[in-house]
Amino acid sequence: MAFDKETSAGFLANHLARLFAHRLQSRIARLGLAPAQFMTLLELWERDGRTQSDLTARLDVEQATMAATLKRMERDGLIARTPHPDDRRAQLIWLTDKARALEAPAKTAADAVNRDALAALTENQRAAAIGLMRKMIDAMRRD
Repeated sequence: MAFDKETSAGFLANHLARLFAHRLQSRIARLGLAPAQFMTLLELWERDGRTQSDLTARLDVEQATMAATLKRMERDGLIARTPHPDDRRAQLIWLTDKARALEAPAKTAADAVNRDALAALTENQRAAAIGLMRKMIDAMRRD
């Protein structure tokens, strides 16, 4: 069977992800955020005080990519770092007040992008699509 981009899960997922990222970027840029910063903030809003390696693993990104994102976030006043109490090589990443104040507007922007993307689907189709994406992510993480 020949490769067909119109039936390729990878091609379609990548295309959809680019569209999501572009739409999200246009909405959160008003807040002074980039998509990589937003994804990192989502993890920190869920649980503040994570390590860089924890964030790297949770977001499935390269260590160098996370290091650059955190450096920019620190420069922009979104995070502060403190030494890890049990591991001299690690630092804990903490949200600043500036980052905490961005949580509601940034999540509102992301919700709007999600609503736009899912608008053409019925409620059952939305639930099925989300469930299938989670299954696919889990499968890809196992490999």
